[in-house]
Amino acid sequence: MKILHAIQSADPAGGGPIEGILQLASATRSSCEHVVVSLDRPDAEFLSKLPVTVHALGPAGFLGYSSRLLPWLRRHRASYRIVMVHGLWRYVSFGCWRALRDGNVPYVVFPHGMLDPWFKHRYPLKHLKKLAFWPWTEYRLLRDARAVIFTCEEEKLRARKSFGLYRANEEVAVLGIGHPPMDVEAQRKAFCDSFPHLADKRVLLFLSRIHPKKGCDLLVEAFARTAALDERVHLVVAGPDATGWGATLRRDAENAGIAHRITWTGMLTGAVKWGAYRCADAFILPTHHENFGIVVAEALACGLPVLISDKVQIWREIIGHDAGCAESDTLQGTERLIRRWLEFSPAEWNAMRAHARACYTSEFDVDRYADRILALVELYAPERAPALSLAPQA
Repeated sequence: MKILHAIQSADPAGGGPIEGILQLASATRSSCEHVVVSLDRPDAEFLSKLPVTVHALGPAGFLGYSSRLLPWLRRHRASYRIVMVHGLWRYVSFGCWRALRDGNVPYVVFPHGMLDPWFKHRYPLKHLKKLAFWPWTEYRLLRDARAVIFTCEEEKLRARKSFGLYRANEEVAVLGIGHPPMDVEAQRKAFCDSFPHLADKRVLLFLSRIHPKKGCDLLVEAFARTAALDERVHLVVAGPDATGWGATLRRDAENAGIAHRITWTGMLTGAVKWGAYRCADAFILPTHHENFGIVVAEALACGLPVLISDKVQIWREIIGHDAGCAESDTLQGTERLIRRWLEFSPAEWNAMRAHARACYTSEFDVDRYADRILALVELYAPERAPALSLAPQA
């Protein structure tokens, strides 16, 4: 069975969507062939490092447009059992609707949190622009999809609150990740060799994009307020900084007198990334919005308890398993997360480590996710069923 994934960019630095595709491809490699079409430049360096075939049809121009996408989809769509469209508000999603709306090849949509009402409140001017386009683009994309697949129940419920005109055949497939590589000591060594000054520290790990959505400013200020409680605590901020906001955060840390207690690593990959989880004492993500949070699941899989805001939409599952702490996405909430962690006894925190691993196994193992996705493919793209007519509606 061949599945086509359509995404604006397959760059791993862009965050969760491409990682979710790769996790699914790894879990179903014996039964499915996963292919990606994107609007990346064909000579992008990261493409050769991806373990799936990527048809890069970029570079994308104004508003992410590429004239190559529509003819490519029309020429190749019949080769695939189903097309999975990842993300909204990009030309790739609109192009898929134009190419697939006749229903001859079924498609499903993964919004990946892009329907969350947080964006409406955080960027009201952008939301007004989206309102003008919504009835003619994303509304039709969702309406004509065989299914709109959300990565957790909370994401599905919140998606209904962003636009008054909304119609979708909603499904939920709780995202999962594969088991971390098992060479734990090699991973620890890779991280310690890269950052030897952290050897005797209690590492508080932030691993995500350096972006206002992630609450990085809250983290720096909350750490400044709590750093004196334990001189051994050292904050590690790991992740790509595509916007350049990290320079401002570094100045804030300098002004607060804590710059020497923060290490900015840039994006971590491979053994060094897994070693960061293995060597950390706690993982923190005070984000303003996270429809799932693959990095949260990765931390749990490594037996690392998580300190998260209640805007990570799987926070209820985590608290239910006693695998971490959740607070509001405010300065006060972020400060409470750090203080609560510091108040745990070693025995209590070690017990929470065991709960973290159990939470991952019970809720976020990739095999559960893969089984659900394959069941949805069988439901909405039966192999020998005649093509359904999904002609555009008024």
